[in-house]
Amino acid sequence: MKGVLDRAIKPLQEFLRLEAAGGLLLVGAAFLALLVANSPLAPRYAALLDLPVVVTAGGFGVAKPLLLWINDGLMAVFFLLVGLELKREVCVGHLSAPRRAVLPAVAAAGGMLFPAAVYFAFNRGDAAALRGWAIPAATDIAFSLGVLALLGSRVPAALKVFLLSVAIFDDLGAIVVIAVFYSAELSAPALWSAAALLCVLVALNVCGVRRLAPYILAGNLLWVAVVKSGVHATLAGVVLAAAIPLPQGAARARNGEEESAPVHPLEAALHPWVAFGVLPAFAFANAGISLAGLAPADLLHPVPLGVMLGLFAGKQAGIMSACWLAVKSGLADLGEGLRWRDVYGASLLCGIGFTMSFFIASLAFEQGGGAYFGLERLGILCASLCSGAAGYALLRAVLKKGTGAAAGARPDAAE
Repeated sequence: MKGVLDRAIKPLQEFLRLEAAGGLLLVGAAFLALLVANSPLAPRYAALLDLPVVVTAGGFGVAKPLLLWINDGLMAVFFLLVGLELKREVCVGHLSAPRRAVLPAVAAAGGMLFPAAVYFAFNRGDAAALRGWAIPAATDIAFSLGVLALLGSRVPAALKVFLLSVAIFDDLGAIVVIAVFYSAELSAPALWSAAALLCVLVALNVCGVRRLAPYILAGNLLWVAVVKSGVHATLAGVVLAAAIPLPQGAARARNGEEESAPVHPLEAALHPWVAFGVLPAFAFANAGISLAGLAPADLLHPVPLGVMLGLFAGKQAGIMSACWLAVKSGLADLGEGLRWRDVYGASLLCGIGFTMSFFIASLAFEQGGGAYFGLERLGILCASLCSGAAGYALLRAVLKKGTGAAAGARPDAAE
């Protein structure tokens, strides 16, 4: 079983190395944004984010402030990468075996439902505040894996696979939430255009076209159509990822064993740009909270309190409850080399909302939620800091140095 796990996570090794450095850069960008937003440069920071950027072709154009180009444009690239990773893992990776995918899938579901319920409990009397119910349901895949990577050789292969799988399913859930609950007024002509371009992408895949250029061209046009349609533009990245064919020679599971699935060249090319460019730019543009007029008592406001307790307490309660029920009912196995204390450490790291929570917050309160702007981000920052620190401290204490790669035998489930 150890050999199977080693082959299953082989494509993730470079991913995790990048996430460690990218996670530090992400924190640095957010800290810089906080400094700038609370300095004499604050007016220039706001002016930069409001800078109008227009792209035209003939009589057709897309005009948005710089902030929305980052949130709608650059984040579409991030979701393209997430979609490519999800497709690889589900089709030919360690999630291709249904039994293996059950535990992280139910963990992600519990980790979204419990935080949303916590937030709802604190804000049920405020219709505007309730638009933010999905903010604590999100997990930052880059940040959580970055913290895990800082533990180095302590981390067993099974724990890496589990956390990555939960984060992937969490992102899939976030995509569904964005599509269903955070779409604006819909434009029928733009939707028809998007549907036609989707058919083009499907036709390219069915006809066996393997060159990336036609997919990228159709994907860019699809992004424009989705922007005009009222559906959130980042979903175009996910649709494009689903249409792009897997690399030739991708191995499927055989006789219960799984060969390493080759990483798509586009995925390999995008990952450093996303880790070192897209996500830090997003953090810098969205983490600039003015602390002027805020006091510690503001953390007790229902919005930041719901976000904080949802991420820090709701995530760990939801993931642990869902995993316990799945294992005790026989629906899933805990897995070789994975202990309950490891699962708990991973559940703490899943409380790092950060990028994805910021993203959903921008969608939730961009209309009619101006009174909460900054409060929800304050809750996200506090919860992410607490979750990251607690998860790192716990895992550092329970994982023995240098034993990660050799974690083979499964401990007793009661441990």
